[in-house]
Amino acid sequence: MIAGLKPYPRMKESGVPWLGEVPEHWEVSPAFAVYRPRQVKNTGLIESTVLSLSYGRIIVKPTEKLRGLVPESFETYQIVEPGNIIVRTTDLQNDQTSLRVGHARHRGIITAAYMCLETNPIVLNEFGYQYLNAYDLLKIIYGFGSGLRQNLDFSDIKRMPVLVPPLPEQAAIVRFLDYMDRRIRRYIRAKQKLIKLLEEQKQAIIHRAVTRGLAPNVRLKPSGVPWLGDVPEHWGVIPLKRIAYFKSGAGFPIAEQGTQGGEIPFLKVSDMNRTGNETWIETADSTVSKETAQRLRAYVLPANSVIFPKVGGALLTNKRRLLRVPSCVDNNVMGCVVHGADLQYAFILLQRIDLGRLAKPGPVPAIGESEVGEIKVAVPPLEEQSAIVAFLERECSQLVDAIDHGGREITLLREYRTRLIADVVTGKLDVREAAAQLPEETDASEPLDEIEDDTEEAAEAEDATESEEMEA
Repeated sequence: MIAGLKPYPRMKESGVPWLGEVPEHWEVSPAFAVYRPRQVKNTGLIESTVLSLSYGRIIVKPTEKLRGLVPESFETYQIVEPGNIIVRTTDLQNDQTSLRVGHARHRGIITAAYMCLETNPIVLNEFGYQYLNAYDLLKIIYGFGSGLRQNLDFSDIKRMPVLVPPLPEQAAIVRFLDYMDRRIRRYIRAKQKLIKLLEEQKQAIIHRAVTRGLAPNVRLKPSGVPWLGDVPEHWGVIPLKRIAYFKSGAGFPIAEQGTQGGEIPFLKVSDMNRTGNETWIETADSTVSKETAQRLRAYVLPANSVIFPKVGGALLTNKRRLLRVPSCVDNNVMGCVVHGADLQYAFILLQRIDLGRLAKPGPVPAIGESEVGEIKVAVPPLEEQSAIVAFLERECSQLVDAIDHGGREITLLREYRTRLIADVVTGKLDVREAAAQLPEETDASEPLDEIEDDTEEAAEAEDATESEEMEA
């Protein structure tokens, strides 16, 4: 327990189920008394700094990353000022994985599909952000959307209850959460750096095994493929289509999504991010019947197929997953059915290929079945493939365990941060004494939005942002 943290001595019923009892001296106000919507269009291209909501952070998007789905003109964007609270308002029903609330620290422009809010004088700007942030982390905000895709508008949340402590207490809460958040984020970043080093070590072992084999003195030959270099003389250098066939997914209408109980999982890119789906797809957000799959003309990939994103920012993350059961995939995903190689060896090969570098040029990164099929790989005899897979399982097992352990620690830290923010801003913990004891920050600490390294979740949040820009 952090020194100085304790429950409030006098509580009252809030009348709101998810808030329960709250400090007796706190007010409960409707959201319209705390927040006001703001949308200033970028008419005349007043601003050119593009911002992005990326995993709960508002970041300046580098010019070289302005790719993918972008509008014809940035005049359709809205101008954001430092202190504005940005809420991603679309598709609440089908996407509950990415953080939806960010706090702007830079002036710039962001897609008009987002809701931009200012705070009224009864709350400090930073407290107003942390309160909405808590509602987002606890997924309370998801219950206020409307429409087929559960989109959010200020009219949907204007009567949402907001707790308002006295201003000095808000300042103490902000100070405490800022202090704790910096330290948690720094610890997460240290863990991420360690994981990155372990991953690099693992990849070096894999690269040598799939390009040199296991024999130390094997004779080599030029592969003719830059990323492969020289390979064992007795290995074949062949296009992927010789050991597998590829099948793109089908359109998946919104009205068909979210259904459970069908015989066939219907997978989207977001399913690759579900807990438990890190290698094998074990669960899915949506299923369809055989009849529905036939009506949608969705090809059913057999079990043991490999799937991966084929379009947009998700393509650049180079995810690969294996199907546990026969499944359909949507039109942002491609399936690979291995028929002429050891499945695990082929899976390793596919993980080594950077499809983002091979994508078709244009505003939206994409790759087709024929392009993937022509990619050349080095393939040893079948017995040697199995031996390499067994070797890599032995050599990399400790590295994989350490990477997984680090990942679990990061997950626990994020869960702790979520619980801490929620408990503090909803009055479950009194931090006034703890905040008063905190040391002054004398060093030039980096901003919170620069502490954590980018993650796959962040990259996909940016991709989702770009998709919505076209819808705006």
